[in-house]
Amino acid sequence: MTALSARRRTLAAGAVLVAGALLLTGCGDDDKKDDVKSTPSGGTAPTSAGASAPPAGGALFVKLPKQYQDSKVVKIGSEVAYPPVEFKDKDGKTFIGFDIDLAKAIGEKLGVKVEIEDMTFGSLITGLDSKRIDLIMSAMSDNKDRQTGMDEGKKVGDGIDFVDYFNAGGSILVKKGNPQNIKTLDDLCGKTVALQKATTHEETANKQSDKCKADGKGAITIQAYEHDNEALLRVKQGAAAADISDFPVAAYAAQTGGDGNDFEVVGEQIDPGPYGIGVAKNNSQLRDVVKEAVEQLIADGTYGKILEKWNVKQGAVTEVKINGGS
Repeated sequence: MTALSARRRTLAAGAVLVAGALLLTGCGDDDKKDDVKSTPSGGTAPTSAGASAPPAGGALFVKLPKQYQDSKVVKIGSEVAYPPVEFKDKDGKTFIGFDIDLAKAIGEKLGVKVEIEDMTFGSLITGLDSKRIDLIMSAMSDNKDRQTGMDEGKKVGDGIDFVDYFNAGGSILVKKGNPQNIKTLDDLCGKTVALQKATTHEETANKQSDKCKADGKGAITIQAYEHDNEALLRVKQGAAAADISDFPVAAYAAQTGGDGNDFEVVGEQIDPGPYGIGVAKNNSQLRDVVKEAVEQLIADGTYGKILEKWNVKQGAVTEVKINGGS
């Protein structure tokens, strides 16, 4: 899988490797983190028991397509395994993270309940195309391939639209102390890199490996895993020299893994670009009202508070663009 099924991206639910260690102290307010709970794969995650949808009939509610006005529900697909963007709390059920908080805030602006379904990352665009979900919020990078439905130079679908809401680049994460003295992608030549498969980071590693070979250096041995926590474990064990992940995720792992003793981030961000909320091409009415909701959240300060709560305000945007990725 390449750009179409990738995000820039995760930490798996059942195997939170540095269990507890990857839960940032104080980042989830106790009175807010029980709003969205997990369900078995294939099910839909409802809001907490007894919670009702926000009152309908507001300015944005009446702009929604009729099907959402009737159901008062918007279904969002996410791979809930990517701290601090979206992941499960210590109970293994409750969904938390800045995507989760932002999704709930968008729902409040729209006057609907959001139901978040935990899905594998590679199935999100398919889920959107099949109408299983209405939106994608899963640290998915907005890029031209996804917008146009291209994969490895071939047309494989209609593509999707994005409402851009956050900026992130890739980061190189190494074992604490940086024993192999890695500072840039060039330093990975001839080494083993562990990462999550079907991500833009896998593409980055493959391109860098080609560059290494062209420069007469050793190729990169790429170990691609279903979830980023598996890649982190390889780095922690010394079996891989580095992991490449999104900057908020890498920074979070460095801060929390082994109480800050397992990992560190090295070098500059790699190819920073926007995360987007994915919307089907034929659902522009929903896309446009979601854009308005995010703009209102930025204007009223809610957006900034959510990012500050999760220590990711470096990725804040001031303008909400449609398909702003390249």
